[in-house]
Amino acid sequence: MTTETPVPVAKRVPTERIHHGDTVVDEYAWLAAKDDPETIAHLTAENAYTAARTAHLEALRAELFEETRRRTQETDLSVPTRKDGYWYYTRTVEGQQYGVHCRRAVRDGETAPPISADGAPLDGEEVLLDGNQLAEGHDFFSLGAFDVSPDGRWLAYSTDFAGDERFTLRVKDLTTGEVLADEVPNTFYGTAWSIDASTLFYVTVDEAWRPNRVWRHTVGTASGEDVVVHQEDDERFWVGVELTRSERFVVIDIHSKITSEVRVIPAANSTGEPAIIAPRRQGVEYSVEHHGHRFLILHNDGAEDFALAFTSADAPGDWTPLIEHTPGTRLESVDAFETHLVVSLRTNGLTGLRVLPVGGGDAYDIDFPEPIYSVGLDANPEYRTSEVRLRYTSLVTPDSVYDYDLVTRQMVLRKQKPVRPGPDGRPYDPADYEQHRDWALADDGTRVPISLVCRKGTPRDGSAPAVIYGYGSYEASMDPWFSIARLSLLDRGVIFAVAHIRGGGELGRRWYDQGKLLAKKNTFTDFVASARHLVKAGWTASDRLVARGASAGGLLMGAVANLAPDAFTGIVAQVPFVDALTSILDPSLPLTVTEWEEWGNPLDDPDVYAYMKSYTPYENVAPVDYPAILAVTSLNDTRVLYHEPAKWIARLRAVAPQGDYLLKTEMGAGHGGPSGRYDAWREEAFINAWILDRLGRA
Repeated sequence: MTTETPVPVAKRVPTERIHHGDTVVDEYAWLAAKDDPETIAHLTAENAYTAARTAHLEALRAELFEETRRRTQETDLSVPTRKDGYWYYTRTVEGQQYGVHCRRAVRDGETAPPISADGAPLDGEEVLLDGNQLAEGHDFFSLGAFDVSPDGRWLAYSTDFAGDERFTLRVKDLTTGEVLADEVPNTFYGTAWSIDASTLFYVTVDEAWRPNRVWRHTVGTASGEDVVVHQEDDERFWVGVELTRSERFVVIDIHSKITSEVRVIPAANSTGEPAIIAPRRQGVEYSVEHHGHRFLILHNDGAEDFALAFTSADAPGDWTPLIEHTPGTRLESVDAFETHLVVSLRTNGLTGLRVLPVGGGDAYDIDFPEPIYSVGLDANPEYRTSEVRLRYTSLVTPDSVYDYDLVTRQMVLRKQKPVRPGPDGRPYDPADYEQHRDWALADDGTRVPISLVCRKGTPRDGSAPAVIYGYGSYEASMDPWFSIARLSLLDRGVIFAVAHIRGGGELGRRWYDQGKLLAKKNTFTDFVASARHLVKAGWTASDRLVARGASAGGLLMGAVANLAPDAFTGIVAQVPFVDALTSILDPSLPLTVTEWEEWGNPLDDPDVYAYMKSYTPYENVAPVDYPAILAVTSLNDTRVLYHEPAKWIARLRAVAPQGDYLLKTEMGAGHGGPSGRYDAWREEAFINAWILDRLGRA
């Protein structure tokens, strides 16, 4: 084999799958054997082939990486967040991959957060955890838990050095700097402290990677003595745990894709039995926030876009309405403070914040100036406060941190993410760019919003190249976000568009429902309609348009490649869920059973089986002229297994050999790709260089 020819595939006996009378032959099923030397050899050969095919872009990759590095203030400091007697913050240092987590005591009369303009350490700081020290000797590092106890003495933190999201939990004494002998392997995200800081609650997963148990650990004891507080046996449900902002209750959240149950334990009685707020009812979702004498309940019981109610904290029972259901206004969460409630919502495709004064006064929405933006509450750990921290951004506005006074309604900008001058030496100016909201018309007449950003003066005659991004699953919304790396595309004349397709949550719960289960194809046709609209409206042309998506958005990429291969000149599919039917048919795989309420259960339902088979990318590869495809995956990904894109690329080469297909596998990373910030920048530079090459702007 040479690196100038496509990678040959080892000859193995094909695997047969039979369901509902349908026999499917899978020639590449053997690639699922992660420990097979031939599998590793195949992935290594694919990487070598990709490296050879993209060698001519090496200088451009270096240029793009350098542009991101130059525009980024590498030594920087987050806006400190106050909790009791300390300011907590994270620093980054030039040349170092990971953040340094710190705190500094609040000084007499100090009300505004101390800010270091040049990112230098604050005077008197205490380093709690240095990610760079923890990562030494490891190719991958990820921090799962970072949870300081209510008394400020203990830090619970967890680490992952493989990318498989199996964390080891430890406890550090912040008064002495000693890491205790307490060590719990194979934990998941989520921890909660008891109010006296003697007990730590945490979560573990089952063999299918489903978070199914909440444990109670007594600080200073061996993990073998830990006690299961709740075990969830229904395979559709996940569990999570957290401490309320009031620090009165430990909350155990139990949820499937469409059903919820919440249990609480008084934080002052960590050995108490969890009390159920409301028993689970199929199709009813609710979440709980503690506020004084009541629990706030955000729910969809008879309220498609959710309503807000409350019940007694002493004896939970009937729900009393607080905010009635308003169709088209999706209530997403509620945050409780002593004198105010803040509701996060979305309407007309935009996020928003509504303030409800406690004990009198009219509710009001906070106004923001731009036509397209994204806003939400940031870290707000203190319950007794009249000021909240929020984060704001848009396609042209860098991430901005504000403190908002809930009484005076005054908003103070604490910090905007610095964007240093680019290659031309000019400071970043949002006025050099313009953002737009456009609408495509789907096949069934539905209007689909599209957000766009480009350099000012970019032509609208179809000559400009463009990238269109999409996701469209799990009610996840692709709200506008700012990206320093994206500036390198915009400055080369590329338009960047986000298609807010059904299956996401941009236009409320109905928008999500119309893009899941047996309506999933709306997600794909919406994206194609959005791409066609960009061409029709003069934004770009099909031979100048690259599509990009990741994870479930990678499924989208594979589906639209089959559905409309003529609509794009290139497709980037990151950690793509392209062999969805095979995965969803196997309940032993991570996440499969919990996913049935999103996609349907093809094991038991022949209609679901037939529907999924009709759109799953791997099942529908055809001898057509595909656009160039770059698939990027990670060997240790536990969410979308590496072999899905590996099989997909192999089948594409076999069935449509005239195409240009590349596979790049991170051999030591997980679902999120490389962990260090410089490694992540290099990965983005690799992808953007490939995109620019496809668009003729390399």
